[in-house]
Amino acid sequence: MSSEINLKVLFKGLQKQMVSQMETNRESIQHPGTKGDSFEDIWIVWLRKYLPSRYCVDKAIVIDSKSQTSDQIDLVIYDQTYTPFVFNQNGVKYIPAEGVYAVFEVKPELSKKYILYAGDKVESVRKLERTSASIIDRGRKHPPRSLTQILGGILALETTTEDSTIEKHIKSLKGLKSLEIGCAVNHKSFTVDYKSTDTSTEALDLLDNNQKLWDYYANRSLNSVEFSFKYNSLVTFFLQLTRYLQQSIGTVAAIDLSEYANAINFDIDEEL
Repeated sequence: MSSEINLKVLFKGLQKQMVSQMETNRESIQHPGTKGDSFEDIWIVWLRKYLPSRYCVDKAIVIDSKSQTSDQIDLVIYDQTYTPFVFNQNGVKYIPAEGVYAVFEVKPELSKKYILYAGDKVESVRKLERTSASIIDRGRKHPPRSLTQILGGILALETTTEDSTIEKHIKSLKGLKSLEIGCAVNHKSFTVDYKSTDTSTEALDLLDNNQKLWDYYANRSLNSVEFSFKYNSLVTFFLQLTRYLQQSIGTVAAIDLSEYANAINFDIDEEL
């Protein structure tokens, strides 16, 4: 005889656990920097636990083959299959831009100040140059794929800001600063719907260089922002994030190692 589980109760319990842990840290940790680190660690551990194992999650700095770097990013979701090197120097990870799926700023609350700040952090990653290389899968060589979008978001514990005001602040973020998703786990999550001149799958497949991808961000505009209820903010965020990763982005483009080799004046033999 099969048994049943109440998914609503299960997800509500997960949300209560995270809120309780964050509130405990907020009350017991006095140093602002340490408190901020603890919030980041809670989100990182939670996403590592529940996202599929193909996704890595860390705080990091993102780099590109031109030796450019992003700001320090609180939470990066990235791939390590097609971007095989991630540097770890003195506790700081450096991740190639090609491997990045999503970047998040982690803050105590969802407010104008932090939403705009998150936009600046997201821009620092999206403006980096990414490469794309061919791969061999199951014995067949596949050409370099188009560059994928990088999700931008903000994660927090709470917010006292009205939905309409949050939407106004999100709408003020243009181009590479724009956000797609966010969560104030004790109050609500949000997802942003954008419109552009052409949002078809075929159009996204044509984003085969950095300038086309940057133009895509510049030419899209906010259509609407959808907010969750308080009781399901965490699961709504997680399901939407997973949907973005699996159905909108898929797999990142493989890194062109020859471009990184050029940075150290080394030629890779492309005829292996």
